[in-house]
Amino acid sequence: MEFIDTHAHLYAEQFADDLELLIKKAKEERVSMVLLPNVDEHSSELLIQLYESDPTFFKPMMGLHPCSVSDNYIASLDQISAQFLRHNFVSVGEIGLDYYWDTSKKKQQLDAFRVQIAWAKEKNLPIAIHCRDAFDDILKVLEKEQDGSLKGVLHCFSGNAEQAKQTIDLGLYLGIGGVLTFKNSGLDKAIENVGLEKLVLETDAPYLAPVPFRGKRNESAYLIYVAQKLTEVFSCKMEEVSTVTSQNAKNLFNI
Repeated sequence: MEFIDTHAHLYAEQFADDLELLIKKAKEERVSMVLLPNVDEHSSELLIQLYESDPTFFKPMMGLHPCSVSDNYIASLDQISAQFLRHNFVSVGEIGLDYYWDTSKKKQQLDAFRVQIAWAKEKNLPIAIHCRDAFDDILKVLEKEQDGSLKGVLHCFSGNAEQAKQTIDLGLYLGIGGVLTFKNSGLDKAIENVGLEKLVLETDAPYLAPVPFRGKRNESAYLIYVAQKLTEVFSCKMEEVSTVTSQNAKNLFNI
């Protein structure tokens, strides 16, 4: 069996002291690959350094996170765009919209989102979408941009059944992480009619650790708890979760 963590910020400062140990633990839990989403122009170098330390285990993404969209976002996009001339990435990400912390940058976030979707189409890459308190606007953008060439994943999906269906109908995958294990999240009910064929696994480490580690630092080794919960949701064996979700990740990210 193997599991692919399609979204983890293992280059973050929270892992600075014990990263080698965490990688060892992840591999012991049969995590065969970790995809690294970018945040901003400052995190990109750390991300690339980690990727280059083990290109077989790590796969890099590149993008500007919506929470990093400032008044100077065009300059940030220019710096991030330049990275595509230097390295090969498996996705444009993470990108999207976040209205939870601040709604004053909606226009800038929307513009940055559209610009980066255009990059993905141009480069034939999938997008890794961050969505928080912004599903309706995300949906409007995706409906307009989906011309048959747009592919990607709604990272850290935590919506309802209707939102899951709308996302799947647009040809996108759902990224499922620790929220699935939360007692009253309702995510199990939201995805029960989706099927494993449209899901990929993720941790979003260091955030959103699954039960029994909720509230603590998340790590890629904890992906196994998400997979275990999926066996309950779909009444299937762990081998099926491993096979289907790993193949989905390989197909989506061309890895």
